[in-house]
This record gives sequence, structure tokens and C-alpha cells, in this order.
Amino acid sequence: MKRKIVSICLVFVMVLGSMGFAFAAEDVLLIAPNPAAQEKDDKIVILYTNDVHCGIEDGLGYAGLAAYKAAKLAETDYVTLIDAGDSIQGEAIGTISDGKYIADIMKFVGYDIAVPGNHEFDYGMDNFLEIAKNAPYTYICSNFVDKETGKSVFDAYTIMTYGDVKIGYVGIDTPETFVKSTPTYFQDGNGNYIYDFCNDLTGEKLYANVQASVDALEAEGVDYIIAVGHLGTDAESAPWRSTDVIANTEGIDAFIDGHSHSTIAGDKVKNKAGEEVVLTSTGTKLAAIGEMVIDDGVITTGLVTEFAEKDADTVAYIEGIKAGYEALLNQVVAKTEVELTIKGADGNRAVRKAETNLGDLCADAYRAMLDADIAFVNGGGVRDNIDIGDITYEEIIAVHPFGNVACKVEATGQEIIDALEMGAKAAPGENGGFLQVSGLSYKINTDIASTVVTDETGAFVGVEGARRVQDVMVDGKPIELDRIYTLASHNYMLKSGGDGFVMFMDNKILLDEVMIDNQVLINYIVDELDGVVGQEYAKAQGRITYTDNLPFTDLKGYGWARDAVKYVYDNGMFTGTGDTTFAPGTDMTRGMLMTVLARLDGVDTAGGDKWYTKGVEWAVENELSDGTNPTGKVTREQFVTILYRYAQYKGIDVSVGEDTNILSYNDALEISEYAVPAIQWACGAGVVEGDDNANLNPEDGSTRAAAATMLMRFDGIVKAQVAEE
Repeated sequence: MKRKIVSICLVFVMVLGSMGFAFAAEDVLLIAPNPAAQEKDDKIVILYTNDVHCGIEDGLGYAGLAAYKAAKLAETDYVTLIDAGDSIQGEAIGTISDGKYIADIMKFVGYDIAVPGNHEFDYGMDNFLEIAKNAPYTYICSNFVDKETGKSVFDAYTIMTYGDVKIGYVGIDTPETFVKSTPTYFQDGNGNYIYDFCNDLTGEKLYANVQASVDALEAEGVDYIIAVGHLGTDAESAPWRSTDVIANTEGIDAFIDGHSHSTIAGDKVKNKAGEEVVLTSTGTKLAAIGEMVIDDGVITTGLVTEFAEKDADTVAYIEGIKAGYEALLNQVVAKTEVELTIKGADGNRAVRKAETNLGDLCADAYRAMLDADIAFVNGGGVRDNIDIGDITYEEIIAVHPFGNVACKVEATGQEIIDALEMGAKAAPGENGGFLQVSGLSYKINTDIASTVVTDETGAFVGVEGARRVQDVMVDGKPIELDRIYTLASHNYMLKSGGDGFVMFMDNKILLDEVMIDNQVLINYIVDELDGVVGQEYAKAQGRITYTDNLPFTDLKGYGWARDAVKYVYDNGMFTGTGDTTFAPGTDMTRGMLMTVLARLDGVDTAGGDKWYTKGVEWAVENELSDGTNPTGKVTREQFVTILYRYAQYKGIDVSVGEDTNILSYNDALEISEYAVPAIQWACGAGVVEGDDNANLNPEDGSTRAAAATMLMRFDGIVKAQVAEE
């Protein structure tokens, strides 16, 4: 009979060097002695990784994982090592070996169970099935189904016995695999899908599939059931997320997840019966090792983020593999004078939601090398940055690790705009199919909700309403929907329908798989740019913008402030915190406010020791502020007071608020005495409004979005008074 879990403790594990470890459970700090000095117990330890993406030496590294596993084996004989998908693809070592080197390392480290992720299939179905067949660890997946037989390609689950305890492990892979790997790998020669991942759009097929495996395990009398999934928690993955599966099934005790690169030490998610299931995921690139412990009916989970030891044999084994290919990888193939990046100015990945200079370079390479009118590169296919200086073959492979092959087809203007609409469906959120472009430009109106329709595989069906992609220009002229253009990209998108771009699959092929993607990039830099990426690629070219001409991609949820942000940006009062970020929820500082007002007064604020230096000097000179603490938060009452002084400095009539009754606001008595005249004026003039609860919140910080709104209103008052005069 299945043992009922007494409780689930969610713990964060921090391993300290090789001296033992400590972790917190509720309010108790437990300090374990050196594992080597302990007698073994009968606790069950399940170690897990996900989304390693060939990061063999990143984070704790496989050598650190092997050492940690050995430390656990010194404590108990019951240690299992699991991978939750996307291990064999992501860097040069995977590309060069079609993932086989990674499988060899996983064998050496001693994995017991693995679940395929979507990227396990990136080197072809036959290749992955061969890896799985030869692996000494067991691949499981309940919902990877051969449609002809109706059976799972791998065992749906496996059972492991630990003394007198039996644990059942159920494998699950994301139904997004069809579009987040190469769709044709799952089809026959006629384009018919011969495999299935339970892809119905409601999620019910997946839930039923998983429930059937859970029921079968319960029938076999297991004590615990652990789901090992590659599903993720991203909103775009609904209804197939791990949280969706938990909420629509019963009987799972814990869920080890992957796919979204989420870092989850342990969350409690309620299942269909209202019972709590622990959900955990390690992030990516071995930044953490997941550790689940089952002891006396209690499941605890945590993430190991620091561990000093490395297993010497694993280090030597990896070095031996690397030695075989490092000479090729270190070969210098070109140079760059500028940093080529997939990130925005805020340091976060932007290539899947905004134009980047590396995205421009990659798209230009396809268009030039295949002599096409237009070129597309999916943002998810541009994977890593290139630093200033020499460019090695390894860096090129890191940008394009998938081994896609360049193609050119004929495409109508209508197909082109359909593809752009498909790519922009999640903007300003991320989408691997977001299109970096060459030969055209376009705008995205994120005020229009996406009306793209896809089928159960994620493939494009059509657009059922208003289009958010607008002003598509080809070579500076409006796109012609009936015209035939030549389009360059790769087989993944043009022939296989990758990322759901099926609109090109039946088109006339002009050039068919003529050059691997990384060679396209090398040849473009060497042949067309004379071996050096120059200053022309110092920043993104302005091919992708938003209809309001705002470059910012972080205004989602701030629709109420968008007009104000546009106003202060267009009028030169505000710049962004980065090329694509406005940081609307960030509190204004005193230096920010003084700099904005200086700009409003026509002062050139560039060139000081600090970005705020000239603005602060101007404010002190004109007695708007004493200049202290320029990096400190400015409260709402301080903001309004400085604005009030600025209005007086500009000769604006501030008498309008003298009779305003601010006592109608619940927190009026909290306003500092010095700020009362300013707040009376601001409320009377309509510069400031209370919140929905009739509070002015004088001591709260003023966010950049709120500041933009107040400054737009204030500038309108100034201009109205000037017009009257």
C-alpha cells in the first residue's frame, strides 16, 4: 500500500566547501558532520539536473555533480541521479558530436534516469534514438507516442526499489517539442506526423496520459510517485506546464521539472484533489544541483549552489574529450570591433523580443550569402554573445549551435507579414520565433492583442483579427502582399515549420540546404566584411520598433502610463535605463528628477562626472534643491515640492491650488508641513491625483511611470499658460 506523505518540507540547501553542509527546515538549523564520518542511514536521496545545455563545466559542473553524488553515497546507499531534459544541445561540444559526447559524460557520472527535452531531438530522430538505446541510464516518457502503435516510444515510467520502499518515476516531455525542435523530425516523408506528444490545445489529452501512468504505478503498489517533466512554468507553455499537469491530476507526490530554466527550490502546488505537491527545478547550466530527500515519510527538496569538490576522474574524462576538438574550436576565423550581443542594455536577454545588433548581423549574413530580398532568423536560434576582439570557431558555433542549413525560397508579401505576426505574437514577452530581419523593417503595436491562431502542434493557422505588426517596409517601400519576394533563412523555418512557421513549407525552393548556419555567419564576416565586424554594427539598426516609436519592451502592465512615457521620451525629458528598458516601476531618485527638470529647461545634461551631475548643479544654482543625496529615493511630497519650486522659477501661476481642500484625502495629515502648499497646488492644478482609496501616499516613492505622468500633466499646464500669454 502506498505510504502517505506526512509533510512536505521546502528547504534551501547551501553546501559549504567540502566540510559538510547545512540547511534550514522550518525554524531549525541542522548541521551535518562530515559525510565521511557518518554511518549510513536508509534515507533516499534523489539528485537531479535539468537544462544543462552542454554546460559541462558551468556552475558546479559535471565533476562537481559526481563528487556530490559520491558524498551522498557515503551517507546512504539509496542515491538516484536524474536528468529532466535538454542536456545534449547548447554548445560546441554538442554540435560537434551530435550530442554523443554529453551522453558519454552522463554515463561516466552515473545517471540513472533521464527524460527527453525538446532539444534532445535537435540532431535528428535517428540520432537521439541511438543515444537513448546505447545509454546505460533509462529514458522514460509517458507522452512521447508512436502514432502507428499508440504506445510510448520509451517506457512511460520506471520503478526503483530502495530497501522496502518502491518509487515510481513518470517521464513527461513538453508538447511544444514539435515547434521547439524541428517538426519534420516527427513526420514521415509525406509530412504526416508519426509521433505525438499529446498536443491537444486543452491539455486534457496530456493530463489523461499522465494520470494513466500514475494509476498504473499505484496499481503496482509503489510507495511514492515522482513526475520528471520537461514542461516548464512559462505562461506561453500553457496548458502544458508542470503546474497545469499537477492541477489536473492526482497521485503525484513530487514533480521535478525543466524547460523554462526556472529556479525553484520547492513550491507547493495543489493537485486536482486539493493536495499539495512539491515542484522543483534547478535552473540551467548546472548552476544548481537539485536534491530531494525522502526520510520517514517526509519529502524535502532544495538546491545545492555551492560545493567545492570536483571528482578527479570526471575532470580527467572531460579533459580527454575536450582535447580532441579544442584545437578546431580555438581557431580564429574573424574579428569584431564591437560587442555583438543577444542582450538589451539592461543586461537581460532581448533577442527573443527585440532587435539586437547580433540579430541584425545574423540576418544580414543570410540575405547576403544567399542573395535574397529578405532574410529571417528566429531569435531562439541566436544563442550567445561575441566579445570584442578575435572571433573563434567556438564562438560562432555558440551563436548558432543547432546545425541548421541555409535555404532560399519564394514567398508572397502576405506570407511574409503572416510570419512577422507569428513571430510577434508574444511581444513584448519572449518568443523563440521572434524574427530578426534583414531587408525589411516593421513595427509592433502591443496595444493590440495577438490574434494569431495555431493548431494543436503550435503551427500557424491564420490571423483572426487585428494585426499588431504594422508598417512593413521592404527596401524602404511598403510591402506588396501579392508580390513574390525571395526569402533566405534555414531549413528549420522554411522547410520544417520550426517555431510554427508552416507558411513557407510548400513554397518553391530556390536554394536548398546550401550551407550550415555557422558557416553562413563566418563567410559573411570574412567575405563581405573583410574579416572584421565594424562600427556599423555597434548597435541595432532600427529595423524593429513599436508603433508609438518607443523602444522600451518593459511597459507591459503599465498601459496607463504609456502615453506619458511616450510624451516625456519624445520631448527629451526622459531617456531609458537601457536601449530597450524604461524601468517604469523603479523609484525616481533626486538626481533623476533634477536632471529631468534641467532637460525641460533646455539644459544639456550630458558630460558631467556622473550622469546626474549637471542636473544637480543646475537645481542648486536655481534654488530648487540643496543637491544632497542625489542617488536617494525622492518621495511623492518631495517630488511635488521640487516641481512646485520649478513652476515658481519658470513664472508659472501657482495660486490655483491655494484653496484646494486636501483634507478630503485620508492621509492628508501625514503630509509634511513644508510640502502642504506644493501639494495643494499640484492637486488643484491636476498634476497629482489620489489613489483608488483616496490616499496621496506622501512618503511613498514616486516611480518613473508615475513621474512621467505628473511631468506630462505639468508640461501641459506650462504650455497652456504660455499660449494664453
